[in-house]
Amino acid sequence: MKTRPSIVGLLSVSQLSQFRKSLLGWYDKSRRDLPWRADCDPYRVWLSEIMLQQTRVAAVTEHYQEFLRRFPTVHKLAAAREASVLAAWSGLGYYRRARMLHAAAKVIVAEHAGKFPVSSERLQELPGIGRYTAAAIASIAFGEPVAVVDGNVERVLRRVHGEWMDGKALWSAASHLLDTRRPGDFNQAMMELGAVVCTPRAPKCLACPIFGLCATRGELDGRAKPMPQKRREVHYALHCRSGDCREGNFRDSAVFLVQRPHDESLMPGMWELPELAPPNGAAGQALTLRHSVTVTDYTVRVWRNAVSSHTSGKWIPVSRLRRVALTGLARKILRKATIL
Repeated sequence: MKTRPSIVGLLSVSQLSQFRKSLLGWYDKSRRDLPWRADCDPYRVWLSEIMLQQTRVAAVTEHYQEFLRRFPTVHKLAAAREASVLAAWSGLGYYRRARMLHAAAKVIVAEHAGKFPVSSERLQELPGIGRYTAAAIASIAFGEPVAVVDGNVERVLRRVHGEWMDGKALWSAASHLLDTRRPGDFNQAMMELGAVVCTPRAPKCLACPIFGLCATRGELDGRAKPMPQKRREVHYALHCRSGDCREGNFRDSAVFLVQRPHDESLMPGMWELPELAPPNGAAGQALTLRHSVTVTDYTVRVWRNAVSSHTSGKWIPVSRLRRVALTGLARKILRKATIL
């Protein structure tokens, strides 16, 4: 199908004005009621943006509110132990984000008296804050007229533009369209549009506020081919004492966990159930669940009382588990076993 000419760089002043007006009008009426949109506090904007990286909104909402309960200010976060921060982060994955969040909080408190830098350029000097996150914080919290480009915005820009753009071209296109009077709202509107209307598959073009100004109307093919999912089976031991895991009696009980090496590249220092070779029938199977990590789908089989006496680990009281830095899979297993 032949597409119309690209609008970026070709929009008249009136068309550009219409694009911004239509998008912001739609956002004002239709935006999702998300907890981090309650105000423009930079700490909350920053926390939400870090949590939302590579994580679905539905998964973030509960974690965001609990994290704020435990660390309501950047000062509280900076003063916390890393293990406490990782425990609060458990279940979101990509734990390097939590470590960088903690490191940046310490810098903000120690070097900036607890105040966030107000420009995107200065924000990028903080640990774990790149161009996108810096632009999001600066525009939403401080009104700096700087555009953002994340995965959702990329998709909108490519479809609106009618070409497969990358790198500088994407940032240039985003800056061209930006409403400098309401940069924070405009950036959130672009992200919202990509998340709920201009979706990767089956975009809702007839509900799109900028449908009449789009060069492709959802028909631009993606170049990146999804990687095939690998399948793997793994086995873990669930060992309880002073309580019966089968009967759900966990009062005054403890679970045996092992800690990942601190020099491990993946989730260093986190706690998990001991991994096993497939048992030969000596242990009873407790449960089976599915777990996905990037391009691998795991079948997870959990066995009762299968820990070798030579396994190096620690008994963790059930009452303390919520404060322990558990891996996401360990937390999922313990929840399915109704221990957490």
